[in-house]
Amino acid sequence: MAEDDTKDDKDALDALELEAKEFNKDAEIDRILNAFRLDAYAVLDLQPGVPESDIKMTYRKKSLLIHPDKTSNPRAPDAFDRLKKAQTELMDEKHRARLDESIADARMLLIRDHKWTVDSEELKTDAFAKMWREKTKEVLIEDEHRRRRQMKAQMQQEGREQRRVDEEVEERKRKRQHEQDWEATRDERISSWRQFQKGKSGGGPEKKKKKLKPIG
Repeated sequence: MAEDDTKDDKDALDALELEAKEFNKDAEIDRILNAFRLDAYAVLDLQPGVPESDIKMTYRKKSLLIHPDKTSNPRAPDAFDRLKKAQTELMDEKHRARLDESIADARMLLIRDHKWTVDSEELKTDAFAKMWREKTKEVLIEDEHRRRRQMKAQMQQEGREQRRVDEEVEERKRKRQHEQDWEATRDERISSWRQFQKGKSGGGPEKKKKKLKPIG
């Protein structure tokens, strides 16, 4: 009887542990999907400036936790893809440098707008941290709009350049075809010219002489 009670207790504890794990997975999936996607640090729940080793370690832990093969949560694939994208962005030196610059810009703008200094006590408060996060979102959104406008302008310029190249290619093609056609009719033109010259020199068919009528 005691053995049965012990087994029941173990089964109950195992069930509670499994439930807790699933809860943690669901909570992490929700957190990732609700994080500001333009901020890779927010998606990975990391502070700006962390070393590369922390990025790798954090990604590994979180990816194992929410992997679609290890949870039945239907939103797991989306969360996993977003987590992977954030890790890829932070491992890209250029992308991470741009992100760090935008975050620093947001801090500088807050200090300037509120006429604080870098030594102001307000910068050490939770309220400032929250304001900084919100300002970072604004800066990142503005940067993204600017990037898309630049990309659109670049594509339009590339489109105009491509049309110019296509027109030049087509013009060269027409010239080549004209030269080929001219060369193909060379013998015919020479023959026609010879016939023309022959006709001018009197070598053509003789005209019939008119008979003279007798006088009287």
